Amino acid sequence: MGISMWVLLFVQLPPLFNLPKSHLQCYGETVYCMGTDMLSRCNQADSPMDRFISVVAWNISTLRPPIFGFAPYNPILGETHHVSRANLNVLLEQISHHPPVSALHATDEKQKIQLIWCQQCVPKFNGIAVVNEVRGKRQLKLLSRGETYEMNSPNLLIRILPTPGVDWDGDVRIRCPENCLEAELHYGRKSFLGLRGSHRSVKGKILETSTKRTLFEFNGNWDRTVTMKDNTSGKLTVIYNAEEVYSGLKTPIVNDLQGVRSTESAAVWSELSEALMRHDWEKANEAKNAVEEKQRELLRERESKGETWVPQHFTLTRNKDGVWDCLPIHQWVPPAPIIVPLS
Repeated sequence: MGISMWVLLFVQLPPLFNLPKSHLQCYGETVYCMGTDMLSRCNQADSPMDRFISVVAWNISTLRPPIFGFAPYNPILGETHHVSRANLNVLLEQISHHPPVSALHATDEKQKIQLIWCQQCVPKFNGIAVVNEVRGKRQLKLLSRGETYEMNSPNLLIRILPTPGVDWDGDVRIRCPENCLEAELHYGRKSFLGLRGSHRSVKGKILETSTKRTLFEFNGNWDRTVTMKDNTSGKLTVIYNAEEVYSGLKTPIVNDLQGVRSTESAAVWSELSEALMRHDWEKANEAKNAVEEKQRELLRERESKGETWVPQHFTLTRNKDGVWDCLPIHQWVPPAPIIVPLS
């Protein structure tokens, strides 16, 4: 089991092991698939402290329980995903293929909210598990408040021994220089033999940046509830309830077929997804091979012309340490042809 799982992680998965969606869609869903609008709460809170607490709760809400043994499609270079939920418009683009780097830009012009993410997964094998280190900067900007929140992502841990499984694990730091606050969160799991620890736990604290004094402490489970303790008054408050986030989710629908780009994830993988839904594995293999061969053909064309591929919606940079970063070309994401119904 261990060897076969290891092989599956680092080669192209056959369609039998694919979810009928792209990784790009999964990234977008963490932003626009919410049962309750936790992002708007970040801007609507009156005090800097309440806004910071709301950002921490929203950050927890972006995690989704992963499914062991199945994986979304690897996005092709230039693939896009564009979806709107009410006033929130979300646009993603696969801005590099080797290594795989994804960019996200989401804006709510009414609330004056902007999200910019640049994400690269780097897998590392430690003998009993594969740790997918999620690198890249994540920014949440509350433009009307003049506040920028910088944060990172926990790592995706794929256990091979002793019991196969997949979960989020590691440390997350959230900083806002404008209000001099920061948060430290630790996402945990049960121990190697499952005798210690709590499944899908999250613990953390909010500190004053200047004094490092702990103001609030968090404790709970990110797939259930998270409670916050005020260290001054001792008061306990539930700041996050996963049921509110996961319940009432709606499937995105095409609102304007003519507006869907040919690079849209659903269009790129449509034949493969349809075959998977029918359990037609022969057709699925053909569809997947066709997409991959088309990419190889485009690469050969660019190389023959001496051309370098350039993202459509982002500028891409890489520093001397190999860390990728991106900036959106436009300030606001336009409304998308694919929408998430509110009811």
